[in-house]
Amino acid sequence: MGTSSKSQTATSSTRDVSRFRWFVGMCIASVFSLVYLVAPVYILTCIISLAFQYPTRNIAIGYSLPMIVSAIVPSISTPRLSWLLNPMLDYFDYNEEFELDNEAFRVEAAKGKRFIIAIQPHGVISFVGLCSWISAPPDFRRVKTAVASALLLTPILKHVMGIFGLTDASASNLRRHLKNEGVDGCIVIYTGGLAEMFKSCHEEERLYLKKRKGFIKLALREGVDVVPAYFFGNTSVLTLFKAGPLGALSRKLQVSLTYFWGKWNLPIPRDDMLLYVRGKPLGIPHIPNPSKEDVDTWHAKYVEEVTRLFYKYNEKLPSYKHKKLFID
Repeated sequence: MGTSSKSQTATSSTRDVSRFRWFVGMCIASVFSLVYLVAPVYILTCIISLAFQYPTRNIAIGYSLPMIVSAIVPSISTPRLSWLLNPMLDYFDYNEEFELDNEAFRVEAAKGKRFIIAIQPHGVISFVGLCSWISAPPDFRRVKTAVASALLLTPILKHVMGIFGLTDASASNLRRHLKNEGVDGCIVIYTGGLAEMFKSCHEEERLYLKKRKGFIKLALREGVDVVPAYFFGNTSVLTLFKAGPLGALSRKLQVSLTYFWGKWNLPIPRDDMLLYVRGKPLGIPHIPNPSKEDVDTWHAKYVEEVTRLFYKYNEKLPSYKHKKLFID
């Protein structure tokens, strides 16, 4: 599947955006997609160069030095970069619809409430997630995003994406994180995980959700509420090559190692309109030892709420008006 026609772009949207700002936004967005493609190739060539000391030992070490340093140094969240990335919001014509607005969220967090912000769909790269971080109030940028351990261990990639504040998605780390108070005790989880990005396409939206109940069980055990959210446009800005061994390897390692493309059939994300929709908390109770029935009941309520959000807001994006939602 090649590039699609633009649904609503920054240059033709209701926003008055200069061509220069649109171009800068495109360049910034493209950095993230290009890193996803280039980093694995660079790492592989570094390993080969070091193993065979090719073309010389010193050159091999010099060439591989950025990878070596990146492998040793942990990723660092960098909220102050948000102003520099701001043109991305106009490139994508990014918008938000919050049923639980930021002030209400902040008030609840100040009372000691913690939330799991459960996001779908994943997409090749979550550009809606990146834009939401850029546009968020400073204190909200402290909310961590849970990602696969493999991403946090991948040199170069972990530092480029790490500026947005990432944390390990392992159950033990999530439990530890949720012990914090207020905003620092909240976390963003992509419930469908990387497997979800191999399901959706331009014609239909498919969520990998029926078997993903761990986040509900975690919320019940820890007494943390779940806020459902939908990222419209996450699956349309880039098209993924799903077949072949690289696709299978990507699923296994939980890191995208296969080719993807967007604008002009290049790894440049399409400037489709992006919309972040955040619903209201489900009202999940604290059940230290939830039964299977407890988990199933609240998971069903989450699925119902995600479906409601999709069909309530999908007509705000021209490319989603005729899309159907499927829960796998």
